[in-house]
Amino acid sequence: MNNKNDLKIIWGDCLNALKKMRSESIHLMVTSPPYYNAREYSQWEDLNSYLEDMRLIIRETYRVLGNHRVWVFNVGDVFDNDNLKTTSVWGKRRLPLGAYFIKIFEEEGFEFVDDIIWDKGEVESQRHKNGGINYPFYQYPLNCYEHILIFHKHRLDTNRIPCPICGSLNVNGNTQSEIGVQSWECKNDKCLERSPHNRGKRFSLRSNMMQDIDQRTPDNEIDEFILSKWRRDIVKFPPVIKIDQNGNNRLGHSAPFPTDIPEMAIKYFSYEGEKILDPFAGSFTTAIVAKKLKRVGIGIEINKAMFKSVIEKRVIQEFNGHTVLSAFNL
Repeated sequence: MNNKNDLKIIWGDCLNALKKMRSESIHLMVTSPPYYNAREYSQWEDLNSYLEDMRLIIRETYRVLGNHRVWVFNVGDVFDNDNLKTTSVWGKRRLPLGAYFIKIFEEEGFEFVDDIIWDKGEVESQRHKNGGINYPFYQYPLNCYEHILIFHKHRLDTNRIPCPICGSLNVNGNTQSEIGVQSWECKNDKCLERSPHNRGKRFSLRSNMMQDIDQRTPDNEIDEFILSKWRRDIVKFPPVIKIDQNGNNRLGHSAPFPTDIPEMAIKYFSYEGEKILDPFAGSFTTAIVAKKLKRVGIGIEINKAMFKSVIEKRVIQEFNGHTVLSAFNL
């Protein structure tokens, strides 16, 4: 696959853009959301307003994401004021955004699968020394990690699907798992695959997707470096260095997304040619990585003034003018 038009940016509000997308049209979602009132994102009156906005977006992504597909969601906890009781500096505390998002995703129908810890390495700040008061109750470690949350969508679908061996629709419902996977048993006596006890082939929409022989190609094989790097659920790699030698932010973003996360997500949870969506595209890292891995990279971003020139420049640099960035305005 080498389509020059498989890189797309949608300029507009994330929720409105999602509502215009077809149901179950995306194969994988990968993002890092705007952090609650951190950096340039200070737009929410309080923590509850932020979480409710995120909930509405997550609810819509459930509709848009393909069945039995994966959501990879990178978020870090923050130290801030939730503005629910007081707005003074004394109201600041650690806000466990990872925990809050797990609860929201589960309430909106997703299955929580894993929390991979991104170890960001040594902390540059010296605030943890707290004025040199090296006594009990004064010292706390600084946050040096973020969450990479993995969720699955399993919508129970009782529509019959053909046997992957013989293609027959002569199938009976076998079981329904607790997570929402309908399995089937082939009842075609002429099917080439039977068990020793003469049971027909048992399968599901999910197993068909995972065991698709046509997708066992070199481009879809996960390389040993990635497998080794992500072997444990605590993974160490540095954050993006965004300031160049002249002191300028080369990515136009105060919290740019490292390529490591979308690279893992795309290789682990999608096939070549599939559609990868980042609902909070920022500097467009997910879509660019998707394009490099022969997928269709799609991003939604509301802040056109901040990111338009940055994204266009990155696309030219990354692909030497050999790809086209298709832009859509809402």
